[in-house]
Amino acid sequence: MNTKRLLPVLGLGLLSACSTVKSHRVRPDYEQVDKQQVKRLVVVTQPLPNGIPAVGELWSLLARQWVNQNRDFIVKSNLALQDRPGDTSFKGLCVEGVEGVLWLDPSITLKGKDDGAEASVKARLTRCRDGEEVWAAEAGGSWGSKDEDYEQRVAQYVEELGEEVRPYVVPSAKLLRATLDTLPNPQLNDADKDEKIELGE
Repeated sequence: MNTKRLLPVLGLGLLSACSTVKSHRVRPDYEQVDKQQVKRLVVVTQPLPNGIPAVGELWSLLARQWVNQNRDFIVKSNLALQDRPGDTSFKGLCVEGVEGVLWLDPSITLKGKDDGAEASVKARLTRCRDGEEVWAAEAGGSWGSKDEDYEQRVAQYVEELGEEVRPYVVPSAKLLRATLDTLPNPQLNDADKDEKIELGE
């Protein structure tokens, strides 16, 4: 794996202590059913946080990278969509090769340019074959936008997505790390493992 990509994520664990996971749940039959069947995901942030496309892309990218690096899911793509979804089974995103959709429903309010943000998220993993919920969580908290241990990662996302994401990176990353840390782990076979390695994340 790419060590350069892993280092910022390792630091993420140290930065998430101020978050609150209010609730999380996993299907009671997860071990018998979805652990072997729901491995390949797409991440969607919908609606956009504060209506800003770049911040929606940030959330989906943060989630994709964290899940690929810290869970055995194979997150194949990520996207951000404008309006609240009318169909939360996300059948339209269940293209060939995708077995589940990780949906992030965000809320984030900046306190000031450099003062951080209040953020919360409702997250849900649904399986493509029937739209049923596999896992869900709700979390929220308040974080500053600056963290000296996080400067390199902030710079990377600003370069990729634009200056407007700068105050959102640290609060969003800390919230998502705490939330996604409650995800279960699927079971990969040898072919799945090879596919995951090829992702390069």
